[in-house]
Amino acid sequence: MLQRIAHLAIAAPRRIIVIAALVMAACGFFGIPVAGHLSAGGFQDPTSESAHATKLLVDKFGQGDMELLISVTDDGTEGAQSPAARSVGADIAAQLQASPYVADVVSAWSAPPTAAPAMVSKDGKTGLIVAGITGGESEAQKHAKELTDRLVHDRDGVTVRAGGEAMTYVQINTQSEKDLLMMEAIAIPLSFVVLVWVFGGLMAAALPLAVGGFAILGSMAVLRGITFITDVSIFAMNLSIAMGLALAIDYTLLIISRYRDELAEGADRDRALVRTMATAGRTVLFSALTVALSMVAMVLFPMYFLQSFAYAGVAVVTFAAVAAIVVAPAAIVLLGDRMDSLDARRLARWVFNRPDPVRKPVEQMFWYRSTKFVVRRSVPIGLAIIALLLLLGAPFLGAKWGFPDDRVLPESASARQVGDQLRDEFEVDSARNVTVVIPDTRQIAPSDLDGYAAALSQVPDVSSVSAPGGTFADGRPAGPPSAATGFADGSAFLTVASAAPLFSDASEAQLDQLRAVKTPGGVPVQLTGVAQINRDSSSAITSRLPLVLGVIAAITFVLLFLLTDSVVLPLKALVLNVLSLTAAFGALVWIFQDGHLGALGTTPTGTLVANMPVLLFCIAFGLSMDYEVFLVSRIREYWLKSGRTREDNDESVALGLAKTGRVVTAAALLMAISFAALIAAQVAFMRMFGVGLTLAVLADATLVRMALVPAFMHVLGRWNWWAPKPLARLHERIGLRESADEVAPVKEPVATR
Repeated sequence: MLQRIAHLAIAAPRRIIVIAALVMAACGFFGIPVAGHLSAGGFQDPTSESAHATKLLVDKFGQGDMELLISVTDDGTEGAQSPAARSVGADIAAQLQASPYVADVVSAWSAPPTAAPAMVSKDGKTGLIVAGITGGESEAQKHAKELTDRLVHDRDGVTVRAGGEAMTYVQINTQSEKDLLMMEAIAIPLSFVVLVWVFGGLMAAALPLAVGGFAILGSMAVLRGITFITDVSIFAMNLSIAMGLALAIDYTLLIISRYRDELAEGADRDRALVRTMATAGRTVLFSALTVALSMVAMVLFPMYFLQSFAYAGVAVVTFAAVAAIVVAPAAIVLLGDRMDSLDARRLARWVFNRPDPVRKPVEQMFWYRSTKFVVRRSVPIGLAIIALLLLLGAPFLGAKWGFPDDRVLPESASARQVGDQLRDEFEVDSARNVTVVIPDTRQIAPSDLDGYAAALSQVPDVSSVSAPGGTFADGRPAGPPSAATGFADGSAFLTVASAAPLFSDASEAQLDQLRAVKTPGGVPVQLTGVAQINRDSSSAITSRLPLVLGVIAAITFVLLFLLTDSVVLPLKALVLNVLSLTAAFGALVWIFQDGHLGALGTTPTGTLVANMPVLLFCIAFGLSMDYEVFLVSRIREYWLKSGRTREDNDESVALGLAKTGRVVTAAALLMAISFAALIAAQVAFMRMFGVGLTLAVLADATLVRMALVPAFMHVLGRWNWWAPKPLARLHERIGLRESADEVAPVKEPVATR
């Protein structure tokens, strides 16, 4: 198939380029508006206890799907009780109440006397309006944006700010769109500069960017199509751009480098292209398949945040691979000698009066000599690198999981400002509340519920419990309207106001103790609230993690076996790929959880979002396999041509690294640039994502791929290529071949171009 694609590229390159341009334009037309159809949520397990409890609150008690908070501040002597503040608060509350998208509204000026004090700041200057926005997670965000655009603005000397969960998601969406533009502005120019240094010719450097554009626009179109079926996270867009650019550069770089190697060995252009596609082209397809299957495992998690990355990852890998094996060969044929035109390196040598480089024998190449050095000292070098990676990964043992809140936004965002106000200036932080939902109260008397509420109030760190009818178990206010309670259609709920810090050991212990309280009549209850949602989400990840890791390991093992005819090399790849991620995982905890290096400008909360390490593992593991395939496929070519002794194994490793070392290093640098551009994001966990992927890629391409791999393969010797006889026979039937000697001859005459 790949050879037929090469012949087609030789025969009709213009036709292929025109068709690709039309497909790219259509994808762009359909896919570019996708950002307006994406959501900032998707962190909660929709099948969890907390999700079911929340749905019951929405369906039976008329609460909104998402909470919108509006703060009204008057710095005058009367504060929130001034006529101006009262007027502004009443007007906003009335307009919210009149909206069809608002389920309920409570304000500091309309709440019952028992609840009103909790809705005014300690200094008395700020009052809160709390509204429940309907429409589900996705539509509620749009409704919240429409309402705040119309209602939230300063007036009559009163400062008005919007926050809460709904506004946090709205502003994450808005900020993410800005971050995407910033990311493109950083990654594309820097990548082009490095590509010019790698390729020399400006035309050759532009080709990977064109392939990247095809992959990015194609994945956007796929994401837009998926939004008609299910919710998709806006953060999948960041992955589409970063991976689209990175993989397009990887794959195109591999193909062009192999093409130039074939030319340097004396093949004519057509023969060189066919041989390139039969070897490097097959490696690209195999690598893309490995990366895509590693990422598709994320659909096994119930959160659409993680599922969205699976959609984006598979789409962008597919488009990048198709563009690399179909469009890139046609562009190579069409450009011909012009591909090396406008050689910036030649100009630089002329400016600095440097001689043209002389092609060195392979034995004099840096990567050949460095590999031989590693092989001679394989045990101490291997042990030293393993110890270093484990030491760098040690902080991950202290990882703590938390749910993302407004602190993922920059301090300039109004949702962040309102959140800081709630944490610092109000007696009660409603985010700590735990809501206890009793789905069936038909056999329960109201007095039994009062007794249950009283028992709940005895749990440590519980400041108050609201009981049906609006009474309080200890007479203290339970906070904003989330403290409202009552009966509806045979159900009831109570709100537990907690003093335990979120995501702390005290909060976790409190959830267990609340659940241990004997329920009235022994009926089952359901808990919800941020603390319970975080527990459910973390449990959803950890409970499915063995399955996901098992699927990824099995896929990797089978695919690498098909490539290498070995059961040892796949096991080695699994071990080294995990090792390559240790530094990145340790850095996430050390920087973003513990707050070292100023948390790189983010606000450390003492926790990590549980989704991020899982996401990082699936993506970085797949990308590690990308380089593993590049390297092992070339090593195997030399191994198959050798006498297959222990010395031949070492020589094959050295030759394979000599031929791919520069390509892998350049590809890793370019991929790191794409991911490092995410560090400029103003949304904290995307900055975390960028740091993690950048470190993972660099560690894999340097310490692991260029040092640990040759050290391991030297120690293992001929055992690298061992497989049980039944599996060896199976490989003979269905295995992949990478040798250039297997390439079919070029058909003559070749059609004119």
